[in-house]
Amino acid sequence: MQRRHFIAASAAAFAAPWAGSATAADLPKGTIKIFVGWAPGGGTDVFARIVGQKLSEIWGRPVIVENKPGATGALCADFFAKTKFNDGVNLLMAHVNTHAISPQIFKSITYDPLKDYAPIGLIGATPHILVTGSKEKYASIQDVVAACKKGPGKISFGSSGTGSVQHLAAEMFNMAAGVKTIHVPYKGSGPMQTDLLGGQIDFSFDTMTAAAQQVKSGKMQGIVQTRVNRAKGFPGVPTMDEQGFKGFDASSWYGVVGPRDMSKELAQQINADINKVLAMPDVIGRFDGYGVEGGGGSVEKFAAFMQSEYKKWGEVVRAANVTEES
Repeated sequence: MQRRHFIAASAAAFAAPWAGSATAADLPKGTIKIFVGWAPGGGTDVFARIVGQKLSEIWGRPVIVENKPGATGALCADFFAKTKFNDGVNLLMAHVNTHAISPQIFKSITYDPLKDYAPIGLIGATPHILVTGSKEKYASIQDVVAACKKGPGKISFGSSGTGSVQHLAAEMFNMAAGVKTIHVPYKGSGPMQTDLLGGQIDFSFDTMTAAAQQVKSGKMQGIVQTRVNRAKGFPGVPTMDEQGFKGFDASSWYGVVGPRDMSKELAQQINADINKVLAMPDVIGRFDGYGVEGGGGSVEKFAAFMQSEYKKWGEVVRAANVTEES
């Protein structure tokens, strides 16, 4: 179990415009925690800590980020859904894997991603980048399609694991391009990138968070990105949509949810303060560096987004016949 404390800032923080707000006064007494289903240092953890630090300043109280890694976030999501919290404020960093994809693939997952949590707010979404080793000279997605058609069933796509967005983005590509490729799952982006750079696999739809440094350093070649609009951090990399794959949209998204029995009033209060955090220039700057965009909005907007994502990825899982053994 890993814990880090974001301690409320000194007296200067209490002089901030929001310090005396009703939100700070009305929060339940007790510990404030954000649970993260990944180890410290990963994208979900980093974003939780950025938001947690700012919320601690707004509320004038410590915010603890508690890591419970395992099963691509599912262990923590399951713990959170089945725990009866008696005091404090308990939040979970929801992720596309835990709340839109994995429950539709893995039989061991018994929580309901749409019923067992109270939606609070969307933190943002990051595109994925189709990457390959720098020694490969593919100028466009059309070159990748041509290579797949020239060697059907021989081109390999690596992912951070079965059921990951990297995996399903490749399946979406296979269906849209009318090609067949080999899926090679890894235990995370790190070992996958090692084999990609070593030439053991051909491509990956890696997360922008994980791939950014390698692409910008020239070690990997970024061919195309997977959201409809280009991310600010990679304005020179075209989107799948621009390259003829209309409507292709695959992203890793991050949001905050509460326990199922959280009051609507408390969810609205926390949502309002998360929106304040996401509007801060220094937070925007840090998130832009990771390709995180599109966060904020109402509780209702996030709830509708979660439902639409669950439906979208469920259709991909069924159409591509993705199973635990895929």
